[in-house]
Amino acid sequence: MNWDTITQHITVATGRPFTVRAAQRLSGGDINAAFRLQDGQNSYFVKVNRAELTAMFAAEFTGLQDLAGTKTLRVPSPVVYGATETHCFLVLEYLDLGRSSAISERLLGQQLASLHQQVQPYFGWHRDNTIGSTLQPNPQSNDWLNFWREQRLGFQLQLAAKNGYGGRLQNKGERLCSKLSAFFTGYSPSPSLLHGDLWSGNTATDKDGTPVIFDPACYYGDREADLAMTELFGGFSRDFYAAYQDVWALNEGYQVRKSLYNLYHILNHLNLFGGNYLRQAENSITALLSETGITSS
Repeated sequence: MNWDTITQHITVATGRPFTVRAAQRLSGGDINAAFRLQDGQNSYFVKVNRAELTAMFAAEFTGLQDLAGTKTLRVPSPVVYGATETHCFLVLEYLDLGRSSAISERLLGQQLASLHQQVQPYFGWHRDNTIGSTLQPNPQSNDWLNFWREQRLGFQLQLAAKNGYGGRLQNKGERLCSKLSAFFTGYSPSPSLLHGDLWSGNTATDKDGTPVIFDPACYYGDREADLAMTELFGGFSRDFYAAYQDVWALNEGYQVRKSLYNLYHILNHLNLFGGNYLRQAENSITALLSETGITSS
């Protein structure tokens, strides 16, 4: 990797000369390559991908800015993004991470609830972004059910059909999308600012014990969608959930809706990583239909 263009961007963005003396490849992540760049005094976290994905990093840069602007949860400060002839890149503050504790887990729950209290009069966002490397459309809407039906489940189902996953998945998915109102009896979500991709791999604790979140896919939506994803792959403690509930208790219907929200991510995993997620997606739709007394036949 030739770091010259990236170091020039860092120098311009920070106003301080930066020359790479050490470049360490970092593990983790299925979508991007990641590195720690050092000049002896300063360190930066750099994500790299194909040049045509520059818009993905531009949206992530903006998402981190929006999250930081709420002053609720710590994020790595975005420094600069751009592209070379062959790659796009995103440069962030490099954080030394520590171990989580019951205290940091409770603080994460409290701060996430505070983030979700940042609201707008619309669902969606001011630009499209990505979930993983999949396009995530965010047109502004006053109708949450329509937004979730068309821009989340419907979009992923259409992509799955293009990827060759038709038949039962499409038939059941269309039936579920036509019945979304059954999940929202007596419940009208507020448009909360969401992280959007909140699994445990996108959270950490800094060396001072402060929770950190990163790799956002921000938009304004039902806060339950963020909470649901924390349960999809696990990794969050009882202290986290109790602290969140103490600040802003969840509606009892969340216990059913969380599967509806996680279906979006299961479908996205199907589209990103292939057929191992097909049965999980079909089973999730079947369970959702039966939960509300709707036959899946």
